[in-house]
Amino acid sequence: MKEPTPPKVRDLDARSLRGLAHPLRMRLLDALRFDGPATASQLAEKLGESSGATSYHLRQLAAHGFVEDVPERGKGRERWWGAVYRGLTIDNALLEDQDPEVRGAADFYLHEVATSQMRNLSTWLGSRHDWSEEWSRAADLSSDTLRLTPELAEELVDKMHALVAEYRDLAATENDPRAERVRVHTHTFPISSD
Repeated sequence: MKEPTPPKVRDLDARSLRGLAHPLRMRLLDALRFDGPATASQLAEKLGESSGATSYHLRQLAAHGFVEDVPERGKGRERWWGAVYRGLTIDNALLEDQDPEVRGAADFYLHEVATSQMRNLSTWLGSRHDWSEEWSRAADLSSDTLRLTPELAEELVDKMHALVAEYRDLAATENDPRAERVRVHTHTFPISSD
């Protein structure tokens, strides 16, 4: 079996986090990461924003290395943008940084990620009747409560990520016309025992 190719992931630092921590920038980056290259006008229409706003924020994302020109897609003056990274990671130390601006940006980033994931889920729930019964059965909305140590929780997260990576590599090699993009969210966090 072929060794899985690790996705191109960017580790966020204080500077890049400040450049990303804006609701429209995060939505633009997600649109490019998940849906592929697009123009500022296409993104404006998709996100319900003005093309001036999307153009400005795309340039800001480019200045911080999150997006880049895709010149082979453009015709004439048409400018296409693409995501540079498939994924992002954040060091929890940024949540404890001495600079309150960095802490605020890190906190904002995490809340926006959670909001985006809930938006994805709500969109699925609102449109599930448009999908086949086969896809409705395959979808999952579940939760469980475990009693773990921090070390066991970290091990669980690592194993879940490894499993998802295996399926990412499988999907890339299959040409099944029934295949669709599938969003997988994982959340692992402690809760109060009260």
